[in-house]
Amino acid sequence: MFMRIDKLQVELPAPKAADPNAASALQELLGGKYGEMSTLGNYLFQSFSFRSKSKLRPFYGLVAAITAEELGHVELVSNGIAMLANGPDDEIVGPGDPSDAPYEFMKDMRSVTGFASHAGGATPVNGNSMSWNADFVTTTGNVIFDLLHNFHLECGARLHKLRVYETLSDPTGREVCGYLLVRGSVHAHAYALALKQLTGVDIEKMLPVPNIPLDRIPECQKYLDEGSHRRLYTFSDTDYREIAGVWAGEALPTDPAGELEVVEGMPEGGKIHDLEGEPNVFAPDYAPEEMYEIAAKLFKKSR
Repeated sequence: MFMRIDKLQVELPAPKAADPNAASALQELLGGKYGEMSTLGNYLFQSFSFRSKSKLRPFYGLVAAITAEELGHVELVSNGIAMLANGPDDEIVGPGDPSDAPYEFMKDMRSVTGFASHAGGATPVNGNSMSWNADFVTTTGNVIFDLLHNFHLECGARLHKLRVYETLSDPTGREVCGYLLVRGSVHAHAYALALKQLTGVDIEKMLPVPNIPLDRIPECQKYLDEGSHRRLYTFSDTDYREIAGVWAGEALPTDPAGELEVVEGMPEGGKIHDLEGEPNVFAPDYAPEEMYEIAAKLFKKSR
C-alpha cells in the first residue's frame, strides 16, 4: 500500500510568467516514452508481479522503493506543468466577458488541448498531447531482464530530461529537470549495482548516459552538494531496509565523492503551490465565491 503526504518531494520556485509552451515541453517528461509515467508504470507492475519476493528481498525491495519515489516524480512534474501554465503566484483578477476572447492567444499554443480540455493541468500525455501508451510498460518476470530494461529506461530518461532542460529558461521547469536528473541518476546507478550483484558485470561503468557530469547543470548543484546523489529512500518506516545490500559502496566517479546511504522514510519535501483560480477558464468556476464560503465553513467545522 502507499501513504500520501501533502508535499512535493522538493520545493519548486514560482514561474516568472505563464508559459503554456514550456508546460507542453515539460509534459514530455510526464507522458513521453521515457517520462515519469513510464518509469512508474514499469516499476509498479514489476513490483506487483515480482516472483520469489521473500527469497530475493534486496532486489524486490529496490524496485518497490523506487516505485514509491516515482509516484512522487509524477506529482512533481504535474505540478510543474500546472505552474507554468498558470503563471506566477499572483491572485487572478475577477472574470471578464467570455465574448471578448480573453484567451485568444491560446489558439497558437503548441498544445491547445492542455488548455481547452484540462485548463492547463497535467495529464498523462507527451509534449504533443499524444496519450501515454501502456505498451511502454515492460514486466517479463525475469529479474535480470527487467533490471536491465530499468537501467535502459533511466538512461533514456536522463537524455530525455537534458534535452527538455535545454529548451527551458523559466526557473520552475529547470528546477524540475535539475532535481529529476539527480534522482534519475541514482536510480540508474542502483539498477546497475543490482545487475552487478547478479551477473558480475560492471554495468555502472556505462554511466552517465549521456556523458555530461551533473555539476554542469546549475540546478543540479545544490542537490549534489547536499548528497542527494548518494541517497536511496525506502519510502517506508519499516520496510525495504534490505536494499542496503545493493545500494552500498561509493558514489559514481563523475559525482561528488562519498558513501552510498539508504535513508528510511522519504525526503523532507516542500510545499505544493496553491494555484489561484482562473474565472475565465471556469477553474474552479466562473464565480466560485459561494464554493469558497462553503469550503471555509467545512474547514472550520473539521478543526
